[in-house]
Amino acid sequence: MSTKTKLRAATVGGTADDVEAAFYEALQLGDVDALMACWADEDEVFCVHPGGPRLVGTVAIRGAFEQMFAKGAIHATPARVRKVESLASAVHNVLERIEVLTAEGPRHAFVLATNVYHKTAEGWRMVAHHASPGTVQAPDEADEKPQVLH
Repeated sequence: MSTKTKLRAATVGGTADDVEAAFYEALQLGDVDALMACWADEDEVFCVHPGGPRLVGTVAIRGAFEQMFAKGAIHATPARVRKVESLASAVHNVLERIEVLTAEGPRHAFVLATNVYHKTAEGWRMVAHHASPGTVQAPDEADEKPQVLH
């Protein structure tokens, strides 16, 4: 899918997968307008960044991303997506690989994120993004096996 197609997917419909691709592309480009096109225009949408407060509503979410993008784009690449989908909603749990530039060169951090999408009158849109710190090092293949708590 081309860049133009991915960004358009967030504005005219597409699937939850298309909107997710557009969201991560907007992060990498530092494009707040393209990123906000992925979000539903609803009062109760929310976003939680690692270690941050819960942001409710598109105004608060836009403000937070504008502050983040003022420092540069966010080089986040989603991997190991787990999905729960229905006709009108989709929940994606992803491992985000974040590239951080340091004096010693690029380093990678990992963030666990849950993205929730609803099918709205405008098409699929993000209604929640909740990210929390992941592992400090690259997770190994053992993380791929299902874990049972009880």
